[in-house]
Amino acid sequence: MKTIRLFCLLMIFSPGVFFAQNNDTKKEAGLEWHTDLMKAHELSKSTGKPIFAFFTGSDWCGWCKKLQANVFAKAAFVEWAKKNVVLLELDFPRMKQLTPELTQQNQNLQQSFGVRGYPTVWLFFMEKDAVSMKFNIDALGSLGYPQGAEAGKEEIKFLQDGEAVLKNKK
Repeated sequence: MKTIRLFCLLMIFSPGVFFAQNNDTKKEAGLEWHTDLMKAHELSKSTGKPIFAFFTGSDWCGWCKKLQANVFAKAAFVEWAKKNVVLLELDFPRMKQLTPELTQQNQNLQQSFGVRGYPTVWLFFMEKDAVSMKFNIDALGSLGYPQGAEAGKEEIKFLQDGEAVLKNKK
């Protein structure tokens, strides 16, 4: 499968608007989820692991909650994620309000990846072009709720799909 190149054109106008200006992380089920793209990028760069961007509606999306309960909370996923990816949560809540910077960051990434439904997961690397000073997003592929998985074993199908996406890694 070919790697897709996406260009974050909004970066040329104001990098501070594109990236959240906080270092918020949350720990869930033994995992560290970042909300700040720049923090996730720094970790990705230092570890060589791709960013695992989880587009979610945390307080209203039933399928997002199912993905978290049936996949992300399972020991096999926790082990796989710690070994293979940097976790980034991109939330689109309806009942709580995010900071304007975080809202803008999440909307820009949603637009860049063409996300139209939730849950959606994109795995990608990000590099800054030294000449243009734009960030290039090198997308490896996307995932969603594991369709056709045996009930109670959704994490197995999700991890198989995740491994297939990781094969696109440079």
